[in-house]
Amino acid sequence: MSSDATVTAADIARLAAVGRAAVSNWRRRHDDFPQPVGGTAASPTFSLAEVEEWLRGQGKLSDSPVRERVWQTLRQAAAGDVELADVLTFAGAFLLHLRAHPEFEVADVPDGQLERSLREHLDEVPPSAVPIARALSPLVDELGVADTFDFLRTRYLEHHSRRVYLTPEPVIRLMLELGGPARTVLDPACGTGAYLNLANDLFKDVELLLGQEIDETTARMSAIQLALRGAPAEVRPGDSLLDDAFPGQTVDLVATNPPFNDRGWGYEQLTGDPRWEYGLPPRMESELAWLQHGLAHTRPGGTVVILMPPAVANRRSGRRVRAELLRRGALRAVIGLPPGAVPNMAVALTVWVLRRPSSGDQPADDVLMVDTSSDPENFGKIALDAYRRYLKGKDDRTDSSVVVRIIDLLDDEVDLTPARYLPQRTMPATEGSFDAARELLQKKATELPQTIAELSSLKRAPMRTDLPMTTFGELAKAGVLQILRPPPRIRMGGAGTVPMLTIDDLAQRRDATGRAAPDDGHVWIEQGDIVVSLAARRPAVRVMSVDGPILGPGLALVRVDPSRTDPDFVAGWLLLGAQGARLRSSTSSARFDLRRARLPRLTLVEQTVLGSAFRALTELEAALRETHELGADVLRLGLEGLGAGALRPPG
Repeated sequence: MSSDATVTAADIARLAAVGRAAVSNWRRRHDDFPQPVGGTAASPTFSLAEVEEWLRGQGKLSDSPVRERVWQTLRQAAAGDVELADVLTFAGAFLLHLRAHPEFEVADVPDGQLERSLREHLDEVPPSAVPIARALSPLVDELGVADTFDFLRTRYLEHHSRRVYLTPEPVIRLMLELGGPARTVLDPACGTGAYLNLANDLFKDVELLLGQEIDETTARMSAIQLALRGAPAEVRPGDSLLDDAFPGQTVDLVATNPPFNDRGWGYEQLTGDPRWEYGLPPRMESELAWLQHGLAHTRPGGTVVILMPPAVANRRSGRRVRAELLRRGALRAVIGLPPGAVPNMAVALTVWVLRRPSSGDQPADDVLMVDTSSDPENFGKIALDAYRRYLKGKDDRTDSSVVVRIIDLLDDEVDLTPARYLPQRTMPATEGSFDAARELLQKKATELPQTIAELSSLKRAPMRTDLPMTTFGELAKAGVLQILRPPPRIRMGGAGTVPMLTIDDLAQRRDATGRAAPDDGHVWIEQGDIVVSLAARRPAVRVMSVDGPILGPGLALVRVDPSRTDPDFVAGWLLLGAQGARLRSSTSSARFDLRRARLPRLTLVEQTVLGSAFRALTELEAALRETHELGADVLRLGLEGLGAGALRPPG
């Protein structure tokens, strides 16, 4: 096992189960904290052995150092991302061999003998095979072969493939339960294999799991993970629409979360494809292509459960296909998920449940519509209970579900939005009610005086004109900080699965709502980064509290070394510069010149003091904004309640 493994600040935070800001504070406050051994000023690396010793001495060691050593050993065995994928593939092959032959010896075998044994049993053995095998052996003892590879794959996706989109487990479970039980399952856009892995656990009599994934590395890792768990699975790489890996294969259940808004799905090449049984999917309706691909792979009587953006329910271009799905009785249910059920999505998604008609079947004459937004914590139970009642022939109407006759849906719009057919809620049933909203507003209003009082430490002082000044451009040249910008062109189409921070998100201090197609040129935001709007008319600056989305158009990012520069201090001066640019600009297209923005040269102690004051002002701005939003909720709910008679003044 490598003795000179290195770790980043993010790795240290993981070992101690803290945020990266805590690691930055330790570096400032503890003189005995290990010094960097490599990396850059903005992103240093540290000796794992030294960090482990320091954390243990401080009583802060949380995660297993064995895992970190294994990961660093694999990283050192690879020269880059491509090589790292190959190293993980070898690690998976080795773990598969250990699963089949648990008696295989590693620990006490000489290097030469171990290498010969590996070459004898495995097809491809890299030069670093021996240290990799030795590193993996103790982790296998700790976790087992399947969880060891799951750890490696998760870490790889975190560090090198953050563009991979992960569907939350509660949504996957709901979709599988809507379509199950099933003996055979297909996910034609399987990604990391989450649907197939859960299907293997959920369905007792599963016989075959099939998956296809366009990214070869992800497909390879998903196949290994399923094999290590003993699943009867086959995962193949490739584009399911343009190069179907399982032509003619039918299954009991197709469950998938396909790419959304994909303009390059193959409209021109696939115009006459026999899969379009319900009509040619419009060029801008890739989701309807994936839906029909799923139906083409479903046996008569089998089920397709597919995650969809809400616009698919009412786009004018797709109404003919929607109408045909209804006329032939293929569509059985449309279920609206609550906002936030799928994080990092700007809209609340829907689940469509379809059944491939059998010959001789009487076409269905109704469709179940469900809207689970009234109870986000129990959306799965609401949807599943409603669907099971529907399958039993119960035509009951609730606040969240209704059975709609197909003839009532076949109008000029063919709108399949569930909320359109449900009774309008005058008062939300849970925490969104008037009383709850009023209590939240009252609580926030009582906190405001304390937030304002914290500014009382700011006193008038003589104006200082002797401060030495510098610019962000000069500091970037000196390596004190980095200035990063997004690539010139960001594709908003494509798979559209990468969360992206927009100018509006920054200005409104909300989570990322934008979406972009995967691209190696994306700039990923890290905790502690300072993001600034370059639009002079929209000054906005934020110190990011978590690792997160990519940088969107019109934004720039300043990354500082917190041991030398206080982020809140930098953010405050950036906001001053951006507001000055707004006052000086005469057109809406004017840009804030970040590199020419000025800030004073101060010691870290002085920066920290000023940074605290800037942060207090920022927190006041956030508190005022939140109070305004809560007040707007109370106003809206109060008006609705009075208008509906659900609220009444005394007397």
